[in-house]
Amino acid sequence: MEEYKKIIATINKGTDMHTYDSQTIKEIVTQNFRAASVFEKYSLDFCCKGGVTIADACKEKQIDPAKVVADLHTLNDATNGSHQRFNQWDVDFLTTYIISNHHEYVRQAIPALRAHTQKVASVHGERHPEMKKVADLFGVVANEMISHMHKEEHILFPYIITLGLSSKEKKFSSGSPFGTVRNPIRMMEQEHESAGSLMYEIRDLTGDYTIPGDACTTYRVTLKELQEFEHDLHQHVHLENNILFPKAVLLEEQLVRVR
Repeated sequence: MEEYKKIIATINKGTDMHTYDSQTIKEIVTQNFRAASVFEKYSLDFCCKGGVTIADACKEKQIDPAKVVADLHTLNDATNGSHQRFNQWDVDFLTTYIISNHHEYVRQAIPALRAHTQKVASVHGERHPEMKKVADLFGVVANEMISHMHKEEHILFPYIITLGLSSKEKKFSSGSPFGTVRNPIRMMEQEHESAGSLMYEIRDLTGDYTIPGDACTTYRVTLKELQEFEHDLHQHVHLENNILFPKAVLLEEQLVRVR
């Protein structure tokens, strides 16, 4: 812990940009999205459970926080401020980005992962019974995500885009069918939590996607696909929970006041 405090002090000296001792994990990622790769390296949840400090998250996982902070420091030196600032994007642009990148990825990944997890469960289920559970869990994730994205794209996101355009035009003439944007956002966040928990259960069952010695090619590919799917989900949820949704709430409040 003393080494952790020394690193924190060094990074914080002369700047308020990297106050890792007081910032939550999700706040750090909001400032620099590339920090997500560091937290994923240590299996620290920066989206659904990111409302804790590095020290607290590491204590729960029995990880040395000094290593995490050192990696963040190295990351900042490497990127030198050139990382994408998603939190600076307008909500309409960010919404379109989420749909075209993350929603499209999920739609493309689900059919193959359904087939692969079921095949591995069928072929290797006797020696690796956990893969039967993995196939069942991913089936639930897939169904939830398909329904979730449909609701976002047909209910919540069109309204958020309207908020963004209304803000640029300095006018807001229409309300929403759901009272306030906080209502669907609350539901989407709950669904994010559910999907994230299911993927963490899959990660736990597979020992952090560790490939067993007797794994065939499909088995190996499936674990890599699951790991990639979880990685994308973390990015996806972070952009919505920590950046897009707070922006939408603030915009709606501002527009309602001036209407």
